[in-house]
Amino acid sequence: MSNPFRYSNSSPEVIRLVVMMYVKYPLSLRNVEDLLAERGIDISYETVRYWWNRFGRLFAAEIRKKRVVAHMRGYPQWRWHLDEAFVKVNGKLCYLWRAVDHEGEVLEAVVNAKRDKAAALKLLKRIMKTYGRPQKIVTDGLRSYSAAMNEIANADHQEVGRRLNNCAENSHQPFRRRESAISAFKA
Repeated sequence: MSNPFRYSNSSPEVIRLVVMMYVKYPLSLRNVEDLLAERGIDISYETVRYWWNRFGRLFAAEIRKKRVVAHMRGYPQWRWHLDEAFVKVNGKLCYLWRAVDHEGEVLEAVVNAKRDKAAALKLLKRIMKTYGRPQKIVTDGLRSYSAAMNEIANADHQEVGRRLNNCAENSHQPFRRRESAISAFKA
């Protein structure tokens, strides 16, 4: 993976400090500029804005990943909720497969053209590689999940229930709201 700080004149530590000050505390861009000037770092508020736009997502992803992994180790009843939904991508009907943890945090999302065992297996392998094995996996009644669970020898951890999977169903709502708002603009 390439270095995101490659073309920056400042050190990654300074960039991280600036972005975290802007994010963590209720400061304006000019306030961050003033605080750094007191520390002897001379940058403009436009540089703070540029760094926030360029590196903000990168730092947020690092924090989110550390938080999820650290929380997973300390929580013995780790549960995942798996679900799929229909979505249109470039006018073509596809399936959005999601894995959500017990708190509603989206662990992984995969778009696939099919709704079969191979697609469910792809999602399961991807999240297990990142997060390890959970205590329980809650799914709906789709048979692709049980076939994929049997293949990876995780069938005894599966829970299937009518309303148990509300956590995953609720994770689709922001996507549906955005989808309906976009469709309102079409003629």
